[in-house]
Amino acid sequence: MSELTVAEILKRVQRIEIVAKRAVDDLFAGQYKSVFRGRGMEFDEVREYQPGDDVRTIDWNVTARTGECFIKRYCEERELTVLFAIDVSASGAFGTTQRSKLDTIIEMVGMLMFSAMRNNDKVGLIRYCDQVIDFSPPRKGKSHVLNLLRQLVTTEPVSRKANVRSAVQFLNRVQKRRAVVFLISDFLDDYSKLDLAATNRRHDLTAVTVSDPRELTLPDVGFITLQDAETGEIQEVDTRHTAVRELFSQTAIKRNQQLSDRLKKSGIDQLAVTTDEDYSISLRKFFSRRERRAK
Repeated sequence: MSELTVAEILKRVQRIEIVAKRAVDDLFAGQYKSVFRGRGMEFDEVREYQPGDDVRTIDWNVTARTGECFIKRYCEERELTVLFAIDVSASGAFGTTQRSKLDTIIEMVGMLMFSAMRNNDKVGLIRYCDQVIDFSPPRKGKSHVLNLLRQLVTTEPVSRKANVRSAVQFLNRVQKRRAVVFLISDFLDDYSKLDLAATNRRHDLTAVTVSDPRELTLPDVGFITLQDAETGEIQEVDTRHTAVRELFSQTAIKRNQQLSDRLKKSGIDQLAVTTDEDYSISLRKFFSRRERRAK
């Protein structure tokens, strides 16, 4: 990614803001709030005991002090902490459509950040590659969200292999209270060693898997040279052979299915987005699934 000028950065952030806010108004105004739970119940008030009240809610301190029986009342704690852990390894620069994988991620994350902001939630950001690059602690407000977007649009993909495990371990250290977490990656590293189930027990974890159509199918274009963006490994492939193209496709499909099965087994939601499709449609389907499950 070439270095952006200040004017280009501001223009791109403004464009993301406009698109995201329109989508939030049109599509996600009610869905976001309904599919993510608060951290639990928070104290609201005490009032006098009435017949039929649960005796387990009696506030014995107030009751002893006043001589009258009082109970504690609670309400749902709606405020959320939303964290985005984003893979910024070099494979994110890949894209054979109008957007790269990283561009797709940034635009989609902008939409989710503005949804969180509208709900008065705190938003935080972790950028990682082989290790965590930086961490912006969760805060509220539009200025904070815009600052996070500026960080994202100026991201230079790192030519090192991503390590999702290091990002998850860092997340669990810095975020003690329950949070809504979007773990975003193309998951091209060795995800088989991940223990995401433990993180999902502590947080509401969603794995956002981003891909490009050329990672699933090879065109018949003769000899091509493929280079791994993260390791630099180069390989010559003759795409004229049907068997070569089929093997490539079958391997990719099998790998994606194994990842989906592993996430499902761990009870983790998967949000799959691709560079050649409208990510807002994927988000809408994701929200709808969560809404149906919550009923």
